[in-house]
Amino acid sequence: MKKMIVIGVVIVLSATLFSCATMQTKQERGTAVGTGTGAAVGAILGQVIGRDTEATLIGAGIGAALGGLTGNQVGRYMDLQEQELRHAMAASESANIRRDQDILRATFKSESYFDFDSSILKPAAYPELSRISDILIKYPHSRIEVAGHTDTKGSEAYNQRLSERRAEAVANQLIHNGVSAQRIMTVGYGESQPISSNDAMNRRVEILIKPVVEGSM
Repeated sequence: MKKMIVIGVVIVLSATLFSCATMQTKQERGTAVGTGTGAAVGAILGQVIGRDTEATLIGAGIGAALGGLTGNQVGRYMDLQEQELRHAMAASESANIRRDQDILRATFKSESYFDFDSSILKPAAYPELSRISDILIKYPHSRIEVAGHTDTKGSEAYNQRLSERRAEAVANQLIHNGVSAQRIMTVGYGESQPISSNDAMNRRVEILIKPVVEGSM
């Protein structure tokens, strides 16, 4: 019975959304309707499915393709995502999760993911990236930047290319695991952003997770 109710709500609200968007005469007004109604559809579905605040916030993510989170949803949405990432990475010695306001940064030691001078993922990287992908899929209301970093050994140009290839290898695996390619961008920083005098710490891949906020799309 509950399943039938949920399906009915999806059909009715989706029809309402697209009807409203079609009625707009300007692209800007159509975007505004899409973002606001998308979040509302997700929120209502969250209440139907879970009948609690967390389900409502996660439900708002269901409307990711329809619009962005409103300001008062962002913090809690990222809180939940951070908790799940920390839990998934708790047993990992290669990963570190940090939070800067509403941006999550997951940092991974390169030697745990790649052999020396290689951009081919090691076997141990796959289960870890699978766990991360599951969470990224569950919380679709975010953009993802995969960044590669190297130490200063070798030429600057070579390190730049290596960092780019490593970022692309990680991003491609996330996409293979089901994360939408449209959410992901890759960047290589080479040796330009060291975080330590220790070369091993500078060799890393970072995944930045940034919320999609209503009106910023």
